[in-house]
Amino acid sequence: MSDLNQALAEKYQGNFLKEVIDNVEEGDMVRMCMQCGVCAGSCPMGPHWEHTPQKIFMMIRANKRDEVLQSDSMWMCTSCYNCIARCPRELPITHIMHGLATYAKRLNLVPQQQPTAKFAQLFWDNLTKKGRVNELKLGISLYFMNGFGEGIKVAMANQKLGMNMLKTKRMAVNEAWGGHSVKDKSGFHAMLKKAAELESAAIEANSK
Repeated sequence: MSDLNQALAEKYQGNFLKEVIDNVEEGDMVRMCMQCGVCAGSCPMGPHWEHTPQKIFMMIRANKRDEVLQSDSMWMCTSCYNCIARCPRELPITHIMHGLATYAKRLNLVPQQQPTAKFAQLFWDNLTKKGRVNELKLGISLYFMNGFGEGIKVAMANQKLGMNMLKTKRMAVNEAWGGHSVKDKSGFHAMLKKAAELESAAIEANSK
């Protein structure tokens, strides 16, 4: 258990709902869930969830801290917003699920080999270099995120698609490799650094 995870677990001592309210975006709305199950029935990824949002909210209120934070359920959300659109109490379910994923990552509790978590990190690393996503480099990193051998298999399976994109000028390798950048790259990096400092300060304050 990481030092931060242990400190927060000790601070809240069996009151996981309070921990979620204090540390997760719109976590206070978990209290409003009436367990109707509409979110579970509306989710296109429903069959693939370890625990549906409805169950996650119930587990939070039942103090199932480890089961929730170590679950891959939050990482299955595709932000389609079906759950929010259909929730009779208009709960920000998507925001809460992403907030739980962010919190689990902060505590180093992301499940091993979780593909969505891998993609999120690759996307973030790509974006923060120049302030704009380099789609060619991102695509290559996604191909090889599970190793060189797997990357070759994925590339071979998609070679026809790649050639068609080149022919129709949807992917110009020479231009795409360098990528585009925001005008004030140093200012962009300074903004990210400041945001990280503010987040770290907030985390430290909550852990005391």
